Amino acid sequence: MSAQGIASQTGSGPEPPNSPLNQGRPHSARMYDYFLGGKDNYLADRQAAAKVLTLWPGVMIAARTNRAFMQRAIRFLAAERGIRQFLDIGTGIPTRPNLHEVAQSVAPESRVVYADNDPIVLAHAQHLLSSHPQGRTAYVNANVAEPKTVLTSPELTEVLDLSRPVALSLCALLHFVPDEWDPYGIVGQLVDALAPGSYLVLSHITPDFDPEATQRTVQIYHSGGIQGKIRSRAEVERFFTGLEMVEPGLVVPHRWHIDQDTTDARVRTGDVTDAEVSFWAGVAHKP
Repeated sequence: MSAQGIASQTGSGPEPPNSPLNQGRPHSARMYDYFLGGKDNYLADRQAAAKVLTLWPGVMIAARTNRAFMQRAIRFLAAERGIRQFLDIGTGIPTRPNLHEVAQSVAPESRVVYADNDPIVLAHAQHLLSSHPQGRTAYVNANVAEPKTVLTSPELTEVLDLSRPVALSLCALLHFVPDEWDPYGIVGQLVDALAPGSYLVLSHITPDFDPEATQRTVQIYHSGGIQGKIRSRAEVERFFTGLEMVEPGLVVPHRWHIDQDTTDARVRTGDVTDAEVSFWAGVAHKP
């Protein structure tokens, strides 16, 4: 459940709408792949992405800034906080470096479980399983709307020890979870299952900086059958209830622990605006 000229990308015409991967309809993971500069997307995705770009020209910067935040947060937790177990829910189409590659570049013994319930992501899951020999990776085909199916899956329990600290990554996921799914309850169940000393890594689109562009963008996603809701700072902060925020707290992602390893030069130099990015991001510790 994650979110890369149009005709120059993979595919040259309409794809059948009734195929198992629904190539004839826009899909959030494939649109995100397009915004990241990937090639795992189809005409319907590129057409919807083009509409988004007309309303929110910074969306490609937003996607790449969010991706860079995830990489920095995982590197920070592995290098500075000693975390060796990671659970990434809403994985999306693999885009290198993937989370396990970031974590295992710091600590090769790191264990990573990816979770998504998307047949598109499942089709690419083999790229998520190329673990360093000292570590482990696994993929869980499960729905975030049913946290227990993630937490109790054999794929997860064989790789992660939930009695020890885990970093839970929910990056660019929860804006695809509408209120009727009880997103706060979902996050609460996931965090409650983690041991003290665990961390939550979370990013979320917000209307706070450019409400007109982001709200109209949501309408494009909704018209394509993609559910979700963008949320204010206060609403995003609520996901961290009961946790201790890591400095600098909940911020726009291009201001969270910028380092020289950040690959995007505009992000590294701070040459992006809050309105272009329109995300809140943060990392928090479970006491």
